[in-house]
Amino acid sequence: MPILPNSRHERFAQELAKGSSIGAAYVAAGFKAHDSNASRLSRKEQVRARVDEILAAGATQAGVTVQRIVEELAKVGFANMHDYMRVGPDGDPVLDFGRLTRDQAAALGEVTVEDFRDGRGEDAREVRRVKFKLHDKLSALEKLGKHLGMFSDKVQHTGEVTIVFDTVDAEA
Repeated sequence: MPILPNSRHERFAQELAKGSSIGAAYVAAGFKAHDSNASRLSRKEQVRARVDEILAAGATQAGVTVQRIVEELAKVGFANMHDYMRVGPDGDPVLDFGRLTRDQAAALGEVTVEDFRDGRGEDAREVRRVKFKLHDKLSALEKLGKHLGMFSDKVQHTGEVTIVFDTVDAEA
């Protein structure tokens, strides 16, 4: 859809696409504040189509696609702690971030390195403690599942339902 012929309608659509509220977009477009008129304009098909077009163009320019988002969620959702550490000969965990792939690194949410001295006197030794956290795996899997339609919210209604039919007299 091309730019809207009415410049104020175009500005209104641009403001809505930026995330402004309907009222704020209406005023920014040069109209006087009027909630019902702002709401009415926001429901016009050409305005809604223009906002959708602006948002889609922005996502395309940023390289955001459904496939890319799903791939990023999958990196987090299928990350495994064994990809980041191994058990050393003494039974202690050994972290080796040097061999991480880009996909594995994308799942890392936080890495903390702490150097300190353990013990006193001649027995003291330098220690480096490394902690890491992965992004929320369950949240990523839930989002992937919802995207794939694996989960559906079911609403159970209890109580009475009344259906009212409004008829129009054809002779009137």
